[in-house]
Amino acid sequence: MSEPRNVLFILTDQHRTDTLGCYGNPDVRTEHLDALAASGTRFDRWYTPTAICTPARASVLTGAAPFRHKLLANYERNVGYQEDLPDGQFTFSGALREAGYNCGLLGKWHAGTEKLRADYGFEGAELQGWHNPVDHPDYLAYLAEHDLPGYEISEQMRGTLPNGGPGNLLAARLHQPLEATFEHYLAERAIEQLRRYAEDLDANQVPFYLALHFFGPHLPYIVPDAYFDMYDPDEIELPASIQETFTDKPPVQANYSAHWTFDTMTEADSRKLIAVYRGYVTLIDEQIGRVLAEAESLGLLESTAVMFSSDHGEFTGSHRLHDKGPAMYEDIYRTAGIVRIPGAPAGQVRQEFVSLLDTTATVLDWCGLDPAPAVDSRSLLPLVRGEDVPWDDAIVCEYHGHHFPYPQRMLRTDRYKLVVNPESVNELYDLELDPDELHNRYEQPEMRALRTDLMSNLYRRLRDRGDNFYHWMTSMYDIGEVDYDPSMSGLDEGAHGGVAAG
Repeated sequence: MSEPRNVLFILTDQHRTDTLGCYGNPDVRTEHLDALAASGTRFDRWYTPTAICTPARASVLTGAAPFRHKLLANYERNVGYQEDLPDGQFTFSGALREAGYNCGLLGKWHAGTEKLRADYGFEGAELQGWHNPVDHPDYLAYLAEHDLPGYEISEQMRGTLPNGGPGNLLAARLHQPLEATFEHYLAERAIEQLRRYAEDLDANQVPFYLALHFFGPHLPYIVPDAYFDMYDPDEIELPASIQETFTDKPPVQANYSAHWTFDTMTEADSRKLIAVYRGYVTLIDEQIGRVLAEAESLGLLESTAVMFSSDHGEFTGSHRLHDKGPAMYEDIYRTAGIVRIPGAPAGQVRQEFVSLLDTTATVLDWCGLDPAPAVDSRSLLPLVRGEDVPWDDAIVCEYHGHHFPYPQRMLRTDRYKLVVNPESVNELYDLELDPDELHNRYEQPEMRALRTDLMSNLYRRLRDRGDNFYHWMTSMYDIGEVDYDPSMSGLDEGAHGGVAAG
């Protein structure tokens, strides 16, 4: 490479797409992410490979889909899945380090328990877990250095569990100034690292990759007064899917609603939770703005690709749910995706189906490295540069469980969504007529031909990529003829001449 090419990668956690101004929300202040979108490319059909932290983050690290890298659940509630990537697994950071890059990852890791960020070549304090680790020595040292008060909360918001116990903490008022928040601390550490990398870039022409991973706006939404009270609950419009009845839906969704205590809380509580969540979004947007301003001040933006996304979305009351879980709704699978490449057109909006997974190949491609080892990832550079290139007309997502094993696969096309739930009822949504996914049309007779076409489409895609979920579909659904022995025994006489599976 003639000139060093750098990357600033910003990832939030559990971030709803519809909280961003650039995605159509006029009521939430996200001026810095809106400005980033205006200077680069906004993807309207950007999906997470799976709506759970560890598998999604491991996919970014490896460029491999969850079924392939096999980190399938968060370790805190893991029910027996693998918790660390195997030795020898390809990671983009390994490729960058071999190419001479400085690599930093500040903030949330959550992509392994024994192997941490340093094991993959990243600099940065080892901040473990799913929430802000407010007792971490580096954060406490930051507070002491700036004479700032420690963590203290009040006005805790939570419901009541089915067993009568207190529900999970959903939100609280934080008694700290903005400068003491974990989000401000992370932005400050990112600014410090940017300055160090800029010096090494100037002095030694050493390029860098710097990731800033916020823990929020993941629940619980714990923010200072100004953000806790920033948005008026009385002006909050509740999501249409709050009318969810779970009729003709997998029973696990109603169970999850009870787990998240939705019906034990009032409508006023729901409005306040959404208001506080939006305050959290604005707080994080302001911290992103500080980091982007520093990158500009240091003269880095002409050589640095900037990417923004989230590992997945958040329900915040949609479908009478909170958090995420075994329900493949747009609320948690469609996320924001913004990419700014120096010299590329500004203000683009792309409609192709792309994935958080694709950031891996994009980073490698931008840095002049081979993206092929990121086997399930595709570089977005042609789209960001405004090229008209052939692209897939659908996207596949997967889920493997969280509190318990729960395998799901999803096919999202231009208009429809098919979700296969082996232990339960399948789901089919017409997103043109039913954008809130309230009406499962899978069993409706008039949808049979479409259902068969979508099922066959998903089957072929899973089989082509080597996702063994397809074996269940072979015997259970109408997917046409197959060209192999479904028993895989080699004993079925004549089976290899074509076996009817439907």
